[in-house]
Amino acid sequence: MAKNVEKDALSGVETTGHSFDGLKELNNPLPKWWLYVFYVCIAWSLVYYVLYPAWPLGSTYTKGVLGYSQREDLAKSLADAKAAQAKYLDRIAKASVEDIQKDKDLLSFAMAGGRTMFNENCSACHGAGGQGAKGYPTLADDVWLWGGTTGDLYQTIKGGVRQGDVVETRGAPGVGMTAFGRDGILDKTQIDQVTEYVLSLTNRATDKAKADKGKTVFEENCVACHGDKGQGSLAAGVDGVGAPPLNTAAWVYGGDRATLVQTITNGRAGEMPAWSKRLDDVTIKQLAIYVHNLGGGK
Repeated sequence: MAKNVEKDALSGVETTGHSFDGLKELNNPLPKWWLYVFYVCIAWSLVYYVLYPAWPLGSTYTKGVLGYSQREDLAKSLADAKAAQAKYLDRIAKASVEDIQKDKDLLSFAMAGGRTMFNENCSACHGAGGQGAKGYPTLADDVWLWGGTTGDLYQTIKGGVRQGDVVETRGAPGVGMTAFGRDGILDKTQIDQVTEYVLSLTNRATDKAKADKGKTVFEENCVACHGDKGQGSLAAGVDGVGAPPLNTAAWVYGGDRATLVQTITNGRAGEMPAWSKRLDDVTIKQLAIYVHNLGGGK
């Protein structure tokens, strides 16, 4: 406590007796309104401690005389939301993906649920808008290796691609495009020639002589899967071929010269998980519908 009490010469207010670097502190009391608010807050806190859960007591806590619980409120909210969704989920469970698309209410509900599930499970590989990435096909165009109808998409998501322990999977496990160079089927010259021919399918060839020779190599080794004009075997892909077109700009791994040489040399055999192992059937239906409506479904 200050021993030497004095009054400020200018304001006439007593000082606290404290001095800081030549500045003296005035002993002004706190405003009464502030004190009243402070006292009310103290009183309210005491009332709150009595009415609501407040003090931790080891592994438990004081429950309060009102017995209020945010956990119970949350549980009730979730239960109410689940009950509100149940009528739609039950209908989706019983309907085919084609029928769901014909029902305006079910389609709207499935799209909303599918969007959420897509963001949680699929966007990491296929992009938030289904734009794809190197090694992961775009889902927003018209090129579907395993079929682009809603039913096809449902089956692909459910069984995955080249999954050895799933009967319904697309394509034979471990079987993809032949490694023509690594397996000694084509030499480097032939690979260079057929690469030039594939480039010519999209008007990017720079050596016509090589492309002409590459056409022969293509006809002897590639037509069975990719078609005589490089159009792919998309329809047949539904039954297990899955050979992409080579006459479009839709490249999963890249369509530049170096990447084509690498692909022809070492082959490709992309895989996708069988989501039936992680997601229920209703969720897979919603995903199929959402993907189908990204813009490239058949």
